[in-house]
Amino acid sequence: MTDTTARFAGKVALVTGGGRNIGRQAALTFARGGATVVVAGPDLTDLEETVALIEAEGGKGSSVVADVTRSADVAAMVATIVERHGGLHIAFNNAGIFGKPGPVAELDEDVWSAVLAVNTTGIWLSMKYEIEHMRANGGGVIVNSASNIGFHSRRPGLGAYAASKGAVSVLTRTAAREYIGEGVRINAVSPGGTDTPMSFRPGETVEDRDARVRSVVPIGRVAQTREIADAVAWLASDDASFVVGHDLVVDGGATA
Repeated sequence: MTDTTARFAGKVALVTGGGRNIGRQAALTFARGGATVVVAGPDLTDLEETVALIEAEGGKGSSVVADVTRSADVAAMVATIVERHGGLHIAFNNAGIFGKPGPVAELDEDVWSAVLAVNTTGIWLSMKYEIEHMRANGGGVIVNSASNIGFHSRRPGLGAYAASKGAVSVLTRTAAREYIGEGVRINAVSPGGTDTPMSFRPGETVEDRDARVRSVVPIGRVAQTREIADAVAWLASDDASFVVGHDLVVDGGATA
């Protein structure tokens, strides 16, 4: 399963939201680079499917059930990884939700709270415990999942999502400056529309979505999950060793 460069050999990598879509693809990409990969999320069935895919290719993977909005879960997640595998060197904080769209003044409070809890607080809590371990054990690398909606662009009806992801971009840059001196290198990735369920509007078929995207995205299509995972892997690798506090937009030119 290891690729020709084995750029993550000897590393332990965590992927939150690793049970499906971009998270699953990132987990496979890290494993193909030689990492031992731990996928975390709320659904054990999804997580175990990812682990099975990793192991089917000869890689090493395991799962941890965790709710990233709960401090105790996140602390236990990191502690379990360290106990099980001896350390944590790479973290891709990818867990996120879209939430029911709606104009700002009409948003349901529960939707607002849930989106901010998972997308922003979840990443803050994940960094809190990842950084605590990494700074005491020789450093590490963190990549946070932001979005091209938020810091880079806004869209009517997506105020909660944009606010949550814009906050991730700013939080990432702040943490990057705070901890690079202790060997913890932190960046973010901001995907555009990607071939996952979140790329569809209600009632759209694949053909409908693709036609819509062709009309608004310069490259003329959505991203494949592999393309986002490759960007994450680059940010996490030594090839990006001088990249600190960057928010890498991967959106086919949509916000260019």
